Amino acid sequence: MSADVKAYNTYAEQVTLLESRGMAIGDRDVAIATLRRVNYYRLSGYWYPFRKLSQNGRQDDFFPGTRFDDVAALYDFDARLRAATFAALTPVELALRALLGHELGRIDPCVHLEPTKLGPTARQGDRYSRWVERYRKELAQSREDFVEHHKHKYAGRLPVWVATDLLDWGSLTYLFGFALRSVQDTVADACGLTAPQLTSWFKALNLVRNTCAHHGRLFNRVHTISPKLPRSGQHPDLDAVSTDWSRTFGQLTLVQFLADRLQLERSRLLPAVLKTFPSIEIVPLAHVGAPNNWQSASRLWA
Repeated sequence: MSADVKAYNTYAEQVTLLESRGMAIGDRDVAIATLRRVNYYRLSGYWYPFRKLSQNGRQDDFFPGTRFDDVAALYDFDARLRAATFAALTPVELALRALLGHELGRIDPCVHLEPTKLGPTARQGDRYSRWVERYRKELAQSREDFVEHHKHKYAGRLPVWVATDLLDWGSLTYLFGFALRSVQDTVADACGLTAPQLTSWFKALNLVRNTCAHHGRLFNRVHTISPKLPRSGQHPDLDAVSTDWSRTFGQLTLVQFLADRLQLERSRLLPAVLKTFPSIEIVPLAHVGAPNNWQSASRLWA
């Protein structure tokens, strides 16, 4: 075995290692069963805040009172939160697809395939040509009935209000960026935002969606894209939310806000799941970015 490769440990040895670093294991059989269903290093993201602090960062040893059961409870909470987030994002995504496709269709049914009828971003660099290549690949691989219908009747040329239903969130974000500013403004206005603000929200929520889709961690996560926010006083319900907008609670507030402004039903599942955060003195709900008064501060979370 190469000297620079970490030594293999059995599940029992992994439990013993955690115990040697100060974690209270409780029922060893239950801990071993948990490590069988959850990779040790995936679970390590949930015991990270239990590790002692030093001038050089986190130590391997744990704070007194750290329990394996609490780590497993955080993991299970995060799994529920991922599922709820994905479910809450779906109607928002579908509404944005429909709205963008409808407004682009006013210009030309196939405006997405005619860059001269799109905004200037579609004619700068190679982003548009790469987007079209990806779109055509998705079109060729699709087995959707509406795609087959257009292949037989219209030689596969989908109007933009149909094409948007084929796009994933990332491709939809690019198409919004390619659109004329007048189209962007109309879509953004329906969301209570400006076009640059909605662009940043598109990008931020695309990363959130990808995190959910790939079983990533929402708990204790700092997201790489912070949204551009409306000026203070424009949306009192958004102003009332006091949070770090790069943390998960801030990103989920964007979902609640968009659902409200797009006249969808705000998710009841998200607040219900947040209320199930396990009671752990060492690691409070603040690790998700939620303030103590998150349930009462804003109508978005009521």
